[in-house]
Amino acid sequence: MYLLGFVAAYFIARARAKRLQLDWDHEAISDLIFYAALGLIIGGRVGSMLFYQTHILITSPWTLFKIWEGGMSFHGGLVGALLGIFYFSKKTKRAFLATLDFTAPLVPFGLFSGRIGNFINGELWGRTTDMPWGMVFRYAGRAPRHPSQLYEAALEGVVLLVLLLWYARKPRPCGRVTALFLMGYAVCRFVVEFWREPDKQLGFLAFDWLTMGQLLSIPMFIIGFILWWVKRHANVS
Repeated sequence: MYLLGFVAAYFIARARAKRLQLDWDHEAISDLIFYAALGLIIGGRVGSMLFYQTHILITSPWTLFKIWEGGMSFHGGLVGALLGIFYFSKKTKRAFLATLDFTAPLVPFGLFSGRIGNFINGELWGRTTDMPWGMVFRYAGRAPRHPSQLYEAALEGVVLLVLLLWYARKPRPCGRVTALFLMGYAVCRFVVEFWREPDKQLGFLAFDWLTMGQLLSIPMFIIGFILWWVKRHANVS
């Protein structure tokens, strides 16, 4: 699923570069995706252990390298991808924020494929429900549950992809596409968390409803909103 997301990102990037007549050739796009993907995978693994399995990371830090046991965090992957894109920008002498604007619309399809992967694996399931579309997941007991992976695939993947491609269909003030992505993902993730089963080792963090996914999405939305406001009069790129 990761590979599918990276391949889709490449073709979406080629199409956007051609449509907007941007200075992004095959080599530049390939390098961008390579460094972003490297940061995503490393950051996703570290973030998963740091945010969701802190006690294990502290007592058994070597578990970080047991990648065959799974465990990836979007928010950790986002930080890692940002670092990878920052390195790419410095290496190629491109403006970091402009590079992020170019990259943002490439992400949602990867999120979509990743959530479909979660669904296929029968992991990260939703809370119990009596709705007719409730599903029984093998490792979650016999009670029907919300297929929250599909909800996330629809919002983080399809809705966010359409929104970003629509907004980025023509040049925008530098930073605004990135800001829209940050706010859009944060809202989608925050909403879906109300139907997703909280992580067993963490449970609810506060108010009997706040989850780690929601907590991490709050600063993401705030940063996106600030960037959107600050860049409202920025030069169009």
